[in-house]
Order: sequence, then C-alpha cells, then structure tokens
Amino acid sequence: MALTIALVEDDNMLRANYTQALEREGYQVVSYASRPEAEAAFNSQLPDMAILDVMLHDEKEGGFELCRQLRQLSPTIPIIFLTARDSDLDRVSGLRLGAWDYLTKNTTTLDFLPVRISSLFKMVDSLQSTMNVQESVVQTGELRIVEERKQVFWRDQQLNLTLTEYWLLLSLARRPGHVKSHDQLMEAANVVVTNNAITAHIRRIRDKFQEVDGDFDAIRTEYGMGYRWQV
Repeated sequence: MALTIALVEDDNMLRANYTQALEREGYQVVSYASRPEAEAAFNSQLPDMAILDVMLHDEKEGGFELCRQLRQLSPTIPIIFLTARDSDLDRVSGLRLGAWDYLTKNTTTLDFLPVRISSLFKMVDSLQSTMNVQESVVQTGELRIVEERKQVFWRDQQLNLTLTEYWLLLSLARRPGHVKSHDQLMEAANVVVTNNAITAHIRRIRDKFQEVDGDFDAIRTEYGMGYRWQV
C-alpha cells in the first residue's frame, strides 16, 4: 500500500511540481494550500509524513503552528519543513517544534527531495522494528511511559520532562499506590539533593501534567513520608 505524504504549500506551481515528483516515486500525495485546510484534514486522518512550508499565505508562521498541532496529534509522525526561509533562527525553531528535517527551497531539487523522504521512511521502519522487539511500556490508568524512548504521555499527549523528572515519575508509576520516600526517589533519579529539591522536582512534574490536564491530581503528597502515584 502506497505511503501517504501530506504537502502543505501555498504556491500552486510548486505544489503541483512537488506532487508530481513524489507521485512518480510511488507515494500518494494529498496537498493543501492553507493551514486551516490542512488542520481540518489532519484532525480527520493523519498521513504517513507531512511536508510543510513555513509561510502560508498571510500567515508568516502558519507552518510552525501546523507543526505544533501535528505534534499534539502524533509524537512520531515524520515532519519536514520545505521553505524559502533559510535563517538559522527559523531552522532552529522548526527543529525544536519536532520536525525531523528542515530543507530550503533554493537548495532542494526535485531529484533530492524524494531521496531524502525515502531515507526518513527507512529511519521510521528501523525505529518501528526496534520498538517492536525491545519497547517496554509502563501503563497505569491514563499514564503511559515508553522506557526505551523515555517518552511520557498523559491522555495521549506527550509531556516534555527533564531526565531527572522522568526518573522520579517512573519510580512512582512503577509501583502505583506505594509511597516512595525522598531517599528512594533520590536513588531512582541517581541524584543526591535535599528533600526540598525533590519537592521542587515533583512540583514541576505536576505543573507539566496540569498544562495538558487542569484536573490532574495523580501524584499525592504523603506528609512526613514521601509521594505516591494515586491508583
């Protein structure tokens, strides 16, 4: 079955040229001229890959906004920016938003683009094969932790935790309902800090959960003892 690539490009001629080049390589291409049009389609069904321009009509950062939406819908879908904006600041912004690659139109030929896409799909296949063999997942209620990738999801939305925050949360989630003392949490995170530092880390973890779920209260403080993940 042909892989589906979503192309979001507001220039009609470029959109037609890119579409034709990718279809010659056997991909199924669905193209959109604007961010709202693409957003509506992505909310209905996600493609296997998305190629985004940054500036879409009068939206100077429409592609960046679209990338944010895609990352909320899927933490793993490959995203490529293909744009005329070639500053380092734009490139850094795109990659920080979760894009896999940032290509500029003035250096990306119609021959190179399919080759780059093919290499990214090979990376996807390799990652999926590795995950199918090795992936270990901690699941408790609406919390899901993918250990090999050190990714944390709450209600299918990914949280951006520091490594120390990740280890603290993993320690709590592995034994839901059990109280973890400050010393046990320090050992789990491989850090030597004060009890106040552990408290500050837990507060930041709670804050990050509450950014995606204002009613989050699964981490409970047991005064004088430590913390527990509430079952």
